Amino acid sequence: MSDNAPPASKPGRELVLLGRFGAPHGVRGEIRLQSFTADPLAIASYGPLFDKTGARSFVLAHVRPQGKDMLAARVEGVGDRAGAEKLTRIELYAPRAKLPEPDEDEFYLADLEGLRAETVEGATLGHVLAVRNFGAGDILEVRPPQGGETLMFPFTKAVVPIVDIAGSRVVIAPPVEIEGEG
Repeated sequence: MSDNAPPASKPGRELVLLGRFGAPHGVRGEIRLQSFTADPLAIASYGPLFDKTGARSFVLAHVRPQGKDMLAARVEGVGDRAGAEKLTRIELYAPRAKLPEPDEDEFYLADLEGLRAETVEGATLGHVLAVRNFGAGDILEVRPPQGGETLMFPFTKAVVPIVDIAGSRVVIAPPVEIEGEG
């Protein structure tokens, strides 16, 4: 672990989620690391990574593949299983300034947070609170304007046909719910 502070950034749009520590891997301090970068190994190339608050930093000394988007990582300052256990479930962020600019038709998932969510007909559904992934794909969490429970929508082209970063909106075609026959 390192004491480096992120450059004048705040959580949210200035820090971009790149990965999440999982369970310890072995007894010598390695930990599983789920990488959200296009090339999973690239997560180690962004320099120190930070927790969600930006208060703690982590230097990945070594990473190696363990599956599709899973790595085994060695973190500076962590030399045993107990140290690795303390990192379990910590999300890792990089300052946006260290990431490449997305192409014209691309965006970072962090760019969606705060965008207005509306139906194909233009009715306001609320604002994107977060992009979640519980293992079966990305989900947009939308906070309705009147408050109450948030709405969850699969982040697929069929359900979210338009992502308009410049217009600060996403268009959502809510799926039709099918009720079981009783």
